Amino acid sequence: MEKKPKSEKPVDSQEKKDELDNQNSQNQQIREMGQVLLSENQEDIRVELLTIIGEVEGHESAPSHSKTTKYEHVLPKLAMIEDDQSIEGLLILLNTVGGDVEAGLAIAEMIASLSKPTVSLVLGGGHSIGVPMAVSADYSFVVPSATMVIHPVRSSGMFIGVAQTYRNMEKIQDRITGFISRHSGISKERLEELMLDTTQLVKDVGTMLEGEEAVKEGLIDEVGGINSALQKLYSMIHTKKKKRKENL
Repeated sequence: MEKKPKSEKPVDSQEKKDELDNQNSQNQQIREMGQVLLSENQEDIRVELLTIIGEVEGHESAPSHSKTTKYEHVLPKLAMIEDDQSIEGLLILLNTVGGDVEAGLAIAEMIASLSKPTVSLVLGGGHSIGVPMAVSADYSFVVPSATMVIHPVRSSGMFIGVAQTYRNMEKIQDRITGFISRHSGISKERLEELMLDTTQLVKDVGTMLEGEEAVKEGLIDEVGGINSALQKLYSMIHTKKKKRKENL
């Protein structure tokens, strides 16, 4: 009687299982927080990807139908990136209409204070409080079709004390313009001119800059896409590694 050959059990079944688990974990992280670890590149560099999409949600919840980026998710993640020695850089993708001023500034300050190389890429739009977040990275890119809207701080609701509220809004405005001018090539004076322009927006004051215009104004460093942003980040990481070796 002829014996049937025994079926060979794959020796890499555990490896495949681990890979599948890792993919499922990454897919879940993308769905929940728009974050993923990029580590399959030829440079053998581990880069964390952070997306800031829709409305930046602050202390109050946005309507359930709105696409939001929750700052209580982003801040701990940024702290983890700073603390994780295996992560060598951060790439931030932005397509935001703006949102909560305090939350946006908190995220921008966290990004600016990271010790690891950071690159931002504006896709679609980087409006309102999205501008400080875009310039908070060490180097910034914008695609040609993207727009960036610069306008004064707004407030909703009833003003109890008009003069006092106005002074408070002025201080908030100064914090925003000061941050942007410190982290980009645009002056505070020019920024205020663009914010108070009455000729561009039909029902509002401010300025809408397209990709190349944002670069010409010194707001963003360079026009480019995802490949340019990643190559720049890899270059910055290599430079940092080289300096570290030289200092040893």
